[in-house]
Amino acid sequence: GGMGGGGGGGMSREDSVMEKAQELLGKLPADYIEDDYKLKIKKLGGMEVPLNIFLYQEIQRLQNVIEKVRYTLTILQQAIRGEVVMTAELQAAMDDIFAAKVPKTWAFTPGGDEFSWILPTLGLWFASLLERDNQDRTWLNSGRPNSYWLTGFFNPQGFLTAMKQEVARMHKKEEWALDDVVYYTEVTEYDRAEQVRSAPKEGVYVHGLFLDGARWSKLSQSKDTDGKPEATMAESEPKKLFAAMPVLFVTAMTKALERGKSLGPSQVYN
Repeated sequence: GGMGGGGGGGMSREDSVMEKAQELLGKLPADYIEDDYKLKIKKLGGMEVPLNIFLYQEIQRLQNVIEKVRYTLTILQQAIRGEVVMTAELQAAMDDIFAAKVPKTWAFTPGGDEFSWILPTLGLWFASLLERDNQDRTWLNSGRPNSYWLTGFFNPQGFLTAMKQEVARMHKKEEWALDDVVYYTEVTEYDRAEQVRSAPKEGVYVHGLFLDGARWSKLSQSKDTDGKPEATMAESEPKKLFAAMPVLFVTAMTKALERGKSLGPSQVYN
C-alpha cells in the first residue's frame, strides 16, 4: 500500500490504520464462549423458554461478528508490519478503515447476504456493535431488560414470535390456538426506555423503533372519547426522515379478544 494523505500530522495510511485498528481492538467486546453462555442460559430457565432460544441464537450471530472483526484487525496489523502477506481482502479493509467506512466482510457474507447490519460509517457501525453487545450481555448476565431495543437484534421478527409463544403458554388453560393469536400493540406514556421501571406482566416493552417520514406527537390538548390524551401522527420535522417512536407495549392475544379492544391491530414490525 502506498502513502495516503489524512491522519494526524501527515501520518502514513499504514500508521493511521494501525492506530485505528489498535483503538477498535481495545474497545471490542470479549468473545462469547459457548460453554459459558449455555450455562448462563440454563440459569435463565434453559432452552425450553422461547426467548432464551432467541437470545442464544442472537449471541451466536453476534459472536460471529465479534470474531470476524477481531480476526481482520489482528491480521491487518500483522500485514502492515510485514509479518503476513497483504492480501487483496486486507488491502480493501485497510482502504475502508482509512476512509472511515465499514469493511465489506464485516457487513456481508461472501455470497452477498447481510452478515451484520448496514450503517454508513465505521464509527456508527462500531457504536451499534457495542450497543448490541451491551443489550445481549446484560440480558445474559442479569436477566431480561424492562424494555428491549428491538432494532438491536438480528431477527426482530423472531423475537416477537418467541414472545407470542410465551404469552400463549401463559394462557394454556384457555387453550389458545397459536394460529388464532395475533399481535396487539399500544403506545405507552414512556418516551425513553430508561423511564420503564418494570417489565409488563405479559408481553414486552420495546423501544428504538422509527417511523418513516412521520413524527409521533402527543397532543395533550386533544382528548379522545375516554378523555385520554390522544396521540397523533404529525408531519416530520424538515430533513428528518426518521422519527423515534415512544416505548411500545407489544403482546399477543386471540383474535376474539382483540376485536373487543378499541385500538385496531397494528403491525409494528413486518
